[in-house]
Amino acid sequence: MKISAVLLAGGESHRMGKDKATIVFRGKPLWQIQLDLLRKLELAEIFISARTDPPWRPSDMQFISDDPPSRGPLSGLTAALAQVQTGHLLALAIDMPLMSENYLRAIGNEIEPGCGVLPMIGDRAEPLAAIYPAHAHVDLVEALSGVEFSLQTLTNKLVKAGKLRALNVAKEEETLFWNLNEPTDLDLSQ
Repeated sequence: MKISAVLLAGGESHRMGKDKATIVFRGKPLWQIQLDLLRKLELAEIFISARTDPPWRPSDMQFISDDPPSRGPLSGLTAALAQVQTGHLLALAIDMPLMSENYLRAIGNEIEPGCGVLPMIGDRAEPLAAIYPAHAHVDLVEALSGVEFSLQTLTNKLVKAGKLRALNVAKEEETLFWNLNEPTDLDLSQ
């Protein structure tokens, strides 16, 4: 895939109580599951975005510090879009271990010049497994400097501006977007 990707690993994990990236899911830490998935896509470049350079980051992966002030994934997306050398950026959250190579390839096939893809489950956007056009950077910078940091609000604006195309997620694919937020979620992962 001739696009870039960012693994978003900058969350504070308040509800989980520890760094999600190092949580073991089905025998592997989440960071390894997600990087293995991104490597399979043969992307042009892969970034890891977090507040600080994670000790688990492989040496062949470029670290990008979240744009301060820290506003969750918006900060990581903004920082990564500033660095991309391609026309699009695939964003993937560290805590979505069920995401599949086939699904990411399928949405990659849906991008167009200047327009990314935003998966939707019902009326809710899935902005942390989406593909953003590089020129959306200006919109993210604007959002980061404002008072509204919701990715739902931002992605809605990008859809209306024609920079993202909403793509309905099939019922059988909804589980791909399951994410780990609390320790009890780990009980469901076995």
